[in-house]
Amino acid sequence: MQLLSELVAAGRERDGVLFRTSERSAPYSYHDFCTNVWKGGNLMRHYGVREGMAVAVVVGPKNPTGGDEPGYLRDCPDGLLAILAATLDGAVADIAPGTSVDATALVAPAAWLDRYELAPGTKALAYGGPSEDPTVAGFERELWSENPLQPPGERGPDDPALRDADGTYSHGDLLAASERVVEAYDIDDGTTVALRAPVTSAGAVVAGVLAPLRAGATVRFGDDTASDVAVAGADADVPEKTVIRPSDIL
Repeated sequence: MQLLSELVAAGRERDGVLFRTSERSAPYSYHDFCTNVWKGGNLMRHYGVREGMAVAVVVGPKNPTGGDEPGYLRDCPDGLLAILAATLDGAVADIAPGTSVDATALVAPAAWLDRYELAPGTKALAYGGPSEDPTVAGFERELWSENPLQPPGERGPDDPALRDADGTYSHGDLLAASERVVEAYDIDDGTTVALRAPVTSAGAVVAGVLAPLRAGATVRFGDDTASDVAVAGADADVPEKTVIRPSDIL
């Protein structure tokens, strides 16, 4: 496995739950999430996302409250979906964008869009909300009508896929790191992984999303209940005995 598109395609064939949150009664299955990643890639293509371009992605809740911060998950994996969708189009998903965004598209919670100044030509897609700005596309609404097929195009393992504050990582970098995490922490299809770190670093994406997706594990967020493994920041106090620190991964 050398490409994120291969990881998503394999995940789509799995049974079971990929994401679970206490704020949603129905969990997110592997099949549904990975199908929606395909749809997200096709949606982004309608807005001009292509190979070598950048898509800024702000991970957060659908409807943030005053205590929520960018990167933290509480009620939905829409931001994670957008990250993977961008990579299927050959774009680089920038998960730590500054407040001035110069990218082909920005995907973010509707309530946070006013925090960002978009360059001319940058298309805003919002989840949650809805946004009152008619120029903003509704990410979830438009997603449902998209083609549930893998986006076209050929990628290579050395192609860039993800950017954080520390650098840019290729498909091969991310998948190799995910394999190391699976092996080092014995993650399998019976493992629950609590994603407690902000998804603003490549290490958090690898440990909290790609490694579980690779192994068939279930990722939990927005819940203080102990899981088998936690992905948490260096100073975080968590109930899990086994903790993966994103800074140790990439």
